[in-house]
Amino acid sequence: MSGSTPLGEFLRARREALKPQDVDLPEHGRRRVPGLRREEVALLAGVSADYYTRLEQGRETCPSPQVIDAVAGALRLDAQAHGHLRRLTRAPHERRRLPEGHDRVSPQLLRLLDTWPGTPALVLGPALDVLAHNTLAAALHSGFQRFDNLARMAFLDPAGRRFYQDWETAANSCVAELRAAYGHDPDSPRITEVVGTLGAKSPVFAELWARHEVRSKTRQVKNLRHPMVGALEIHFSAFTVNDAPHHQLVVYQAEPAGPTAAAFAQLRTHAYRGDSTLTDRHEPRRVLGGRDGGRPGRPTGSGAARRATS
Repeated sequence: MSGSTPLGEFLRARREALKPQDVDLPEHGRRRVPGLRREEVALLAGVSADYYTRLEQGRETCPSPQVIDAVAGALRLDAQAHGHLRRLTRAPHERRRLPEGHDRVSPQLLRLLDTWPGTPALVLGPALDVLAHNTLAAALHSGFQRFDNLARMAFLDPAGRRFYQDWETAANSCVAELRAAYGHDPDSPRITEVVGTLGAKSPVFAELWARHEVRSKTRQVKNLRHPMVGALEIHFSAFTVNDAPHHQLVVYQAEPAGPTAAAFAQLRTHAYRGDSTLTDRHEPRRVLGGRDGGRPGRPTGSGAARRATS
């Protein structure tokens, strides 16, 4: 079947997203297909049209590094999308598979979250599951029904469109991050579950997923709106955890002495006074599907930090 592999689906989506003028090709008359033709990509990449067609149709799965680079150039892929293309051509035994107990967060990392009582911090898994968080992170996300998976929260929780002031940008980033994680492990049951559930319940997610855009978390500014403290301008950074490279430590920061810093202080005061509306309902959950969205994790670790359990 045409486009039956992750590699083929990615190539076709990126080809259809380009116009001839994007790659300095003339456009003659009305085109019957969206984007570029296969023959045009093959010409730009310096490969035969038959070979490129086999790539898209899944009949050729092991192109040489030189062909990968040439196709990436023809499709005008940026560095992250180029890396994603390389990963999709790896043999199954070369891919990064998640180890046993991949959703467990080390006690050392939990203690680190505790050392930032005035800064929201959380640990994410590859499928954007919230594996651990500190008290202020729970307070920040207290408007959501559950603080369990950032993708589910953005697309399926009504609070998502209120929380993210620029929801469209946040939604695009969320899907692009999931797509990047998928490239590392296309056979991941958890990523497959999350994508399947969101695709079935959110047409917007399904449309964005079909674009095959790739982007990892790094640094960004997010404009949020909290139901208690109002507008927030947050600077966040994401870090890979050396002893668990499938985890990301995400830290939200505010400009010192600014309005967001004052809002964080207000949230912290309410949370540490035991305001149950800010923290009690927001233990992470591992499972996205099911009637109740999965079993809540039990608080573990020291102080404010929490993690999900099996």
